Amino acid sequence: MKAAGGEGPAELEITVDGHKYLRLPLRTRVLTAEDDPADVLKDYAWAHFVPGDVVFISETAVSIMQGRARSWKEIEPTWLAEKLSSFVTKSPYGVGLRSPFAMQYAIELCGVLPILGGCIAHVFGKLLGQKGWFYAVAGPQARMMDAEHTMGVSEFYECVIPGPDDPEGTCFQLKSATQMDIAIVDVNDIFPPWCIASTLTPEDSRLLEKCLTDNPLGQGGEMTPLGIWRKVVE
Repeated sequence: MKAAGGEGPAELEITVDGHKYLRLPLRTRVLTAEDDPADVLKDYAWAHFVPGDVVFISETAVSIMQGRARSWKEIEPTWLAEKLSSFVTKSPYGVGLRSPFAMQYAIELCGVLPILGGCIAHVFGKLLGQKGWFYAVAGPQARMMDAEHTMGVSEFYECVIPGPDDPEGTCFQLKSATQMDIAIVDVNDIFPPWCIASTLTPEDSRLLEKCLTDNPLGQGGEMTPLGIWRKVVE
């Protein structure tokens, strides 16, 4: 591993399916809704990018730059959000939709019917001993919702943050603006990596997921919301 600092980002190596890959976490300033994602990629990734690289960026960072982070104080949960959130199983992995504020935001983004349909699907899935039925019906925005007081960056600690708007379209817009292949990912220390959208083939998207299993961008206040994925020439 090369130390981070003036010489460039750290180089984190991983071997997957017999091949070696580098992940280069890129440190940035605190990103906000005032930032344009394409400009951020040009500012922080262009200097380290070589042909064949893929830039991967956290879904939270994209959502923040799209202006979708909302303070919990600005969200008024309805009785439905209060009720449904109370049924969400308490988990050591995080708050998620157990927060009535996150549940309310999910209802606003996904719609009442998909959320209620997801609750019904969850009941049937539980009877069959299967998980994930709620999110399969409620939709990816419900799955990506981060509750307040869970963000590692202090500036957004009070915010409820959903997934980005139109992830696939965003990836292709960013590729058009930067000429770099892009992947928006959801990676944490609990669940398997998820390539939400990318400009890659489905096979390469799955390979990228395998290469992010150790969460190279970090989970706290590392300020590395994006990175470069590179195959090592052997």
